[in-house]
Amino acid sequence: MVKSVCVIESLTVQGAGPSGLVAAKSLLHNAPKGTFKVTLVDSKHDIGGLWPTSRDDNERQVHPLMIANQSKHTMHFSEHAWEEGSPQLPQAWQVGCYLKRYLNRFLAGEDSLQLELETQVIRTDKTDDGWDVVLRKEGQDEEKRPFDYIVVASGFFGRPIIPQSLRSPKDVPVMHSSSYRDLKGLLGEGRPGGGKILVVGGQMSGVEIAGTIATHLSSAIHSSEDSGIKDIDKYTIHHIIQRPIWVFPLYTSPEAGKAAAPFLPLDFASYNLSNRPAQLVNTQGHISEDAAKIIHNIYQRALGTDQSPYSDHLRFGDKDRRSQPYLAVSDWYAEFVRSGLITISKGRLDTMDGTTATLSPSGEKVDDIAAVVTATGFDPSPCIDFLPESVLQALSHSPKHVDQPVALAFHGTHHPSVSNLGFVGFYRSPYWGVMQMQARFLARYWSQSEMSPIMREKLDEDVSMQRTLDLRDDPRCSQFPMGDYPFLMQEMAQALEIPQLPPLTTSLPALSHNQQPLNTLMPSRYPDPREDNSDTEASLKDAWQVALDGMTTPRFVAKAVFRSLLGTWRLERDLVSKLPTHPSGHFSGKAQFLLRRKTTDGLQCAGSETPAPVTDEGLEYLYIEEGEFKTDLGFGFTATRRYVYRYDDATDKLSVWFVKPDDLKRADYLFHEIDFEVPENRDDGWKAKSGHLCIDDFYDVEYGFKFNAVNLKEWDVGYTVKGPKKDYTIRGTYTRE
Repeated sequence: MVKSVCVIESLTVQGAGPSGLVAAKSLLHNAPKGTFKVTLVDSKHDIGGLWPTSRDDNERQVHPLMIANQSKHTMHFSEHAWEEGSPQLPQAWQVGCYLKRYLNRFLAGEDSLQLELETQVIRTDKTDDGWDVVLRKEGQDEEKRPFDYIVVASGFFGRPIIPQSLRSPKDVPVMHSSSYRDLKGLLGEGRPGGGKILVVGGQMSGVEIAGTIATHLSSAIHSSEDSGIKDIDKYTIHHIIQRPIWVFPLYTSPEAGKAAAPFLPLDFASYNLSNRPAQLVNTQGHISEDAAKIIHNIYQRALGTDQSPYSDHLRFGDKDRRSQPYLAVSDWYAEFVRSGLITISKGRLDTMDGTTATLSPSGEKVDDIAAVVTATGFDPSPCIDFLPESVLQALSHSPKHVDQPVALAFHGTHHPSVSNLGFVGFYRSPYWGVMQMQARFLARYWSQSEMSPIMREKLDEDVSMQRTLDLRDDPRCSQFPMGDYPFLMQEMAQALEIPQLPPLTTSLPALSHNQQPLNTLMPSRYPDPREDNSDTEASLKDAWQVALDGMTTPRFVAKAVFRSLLGTWRLERDLVSKLPTHPSGHFSGKAQFLLRRKTTDGLQCAGSETPAPVTDEGLEYLYIEEGEFKTDLGFGFTATRRYVYRYDDATDKLSVWFVKPDDLKRADYLFHEIDFEVPENRDDGWKAKSGHLCIDDFYDVEYGFKFNAVNLKEWDVGYTVKGPKKDYTIRGTYTRE
């Protein structure tokens, strides 16, 4: 007999995102054909869940241009590869397009699937042999339908949490981070004198939104165009955090101790199984002091700093290292803190009176607030409030425990007392691979006539429900209590008897710390033999090629250099001239790299009318140096110069541009592109070269970049310039202020 399943992707919040789609696909493709008939219910007009499906889809909780904080090698399902040429870290709308292709490939035209968009689940009632689900399609009356099973795939983003002190009307705009799109939407026309944008929330979303707003603010201040916001240069960001948090960039290094560190998307090193024991254990949950110290040390080695150069509030002292670690991902946050555009206070928002906030327990006051952005998470309980109260009680539902609202068995998949109710992706920060494993488990659990011995053994050993209850009020609970991603993949794969494919390591060099090549976990390492796995090899080969390029060539180094330039540098430069008309001397001053949205200004070369191609909508720097030049003849003068630095993601190229003499914020024409070389010795740093004819003068350029883990420690650039009226060399060294 065919079993009917209602997969509930959302109520009034989300669309049919990855958890709902993979649940529907697994029920229809991983169980014996004809076992299930699936109805996928969604309140939105389109699939995607959090993920927009076009560049201008602004109705989701994620900005369509937001860059994912995991690479495509982690954000995919094992049987469906990304399109060739997709970026390593896709934007949100590209993730939505991936889901559309997944739907079209595996679910479109399925006779056993009914996709109900613009449909809300009003309530559910438990019956003797299943469920009655009351649905209401937009513009129609309620309708009751019977189902054998329900899958909750509604995600954790139920209702934005707004602190009590901000719930009543305020004198300034108050916005949840999920609603933020741009400065205009937050500040409107602005106000005289600017003010502080207060960001409340010190975990991952707080760091991300503070870094995003700082990027927008920096761009508006340093753009050649008018922002339309009054006194935009007088706004700053004030971020309230409760504890220091490790801030990782999007690209990190598997060889963090090398001056010529190779770079890869951060998940290549984070999920490198060669750094872990063969039989994994769960490293999340209750974190002891000893375990905390080990993890803190790992994070510090990966970043090369205790973060004290940015702010004392980000520094991890001895006391902080005894507490469980927290991390966030942002390319720009830490340097904006160092620059002063973001100021940090430690504490909690206690009251908000007019334009002044008071923090506890210190009593510190933050005044002149122009707007507030809350990054205080979501209440997941609305995502399951359609379930009957008796079922919620069976699940030990606790609305106040927003990270662990229900206690579920076998890694968040079901509850033994409600055997026809399943969950996929219903935990904080779910991984795509785990969602797929949860969906596979439910398909197997509900379709098999007899449970396999290994699955029975795993279920008998499972302590997930009690573990959840124990962690609810544990002061040492980890940031992501559900469990360690590689451990969850291991445990669920073993229960499902899905072997892990060996890594592709051909030609990958051994890492210096363990003498083993990268062995990165990804969903495509766990294909189910019941699936169409024609794409699996493509995903594995793509990841292998990326790893090989990152470890043996300069690929991604230009991106790492570009990110690390942000802020202010000390600059010392020597000029040696062979012509008496150009005196030799020494320049001493500072150089600023001011981040802004990439512009389309600039010609391919001087004297040309051909615009330089702009292949992405990324970011660029306006470079300004100022200082004193003292000649060998004894006299000196104030000197300044400007350039525009650009990074092109499609070509992985860093380029330098002259600015217009009559408009010092606009690029004029290309100076040179920087070509990185394969290092002979990684302890010596990265070398790069360029050559460029500038009208009648030829510039022979050499660069040197030395990293301390993920950040530039120092760098230098030398020019040998020859032309009809020029014959000199310049060597400048940049170090952090």
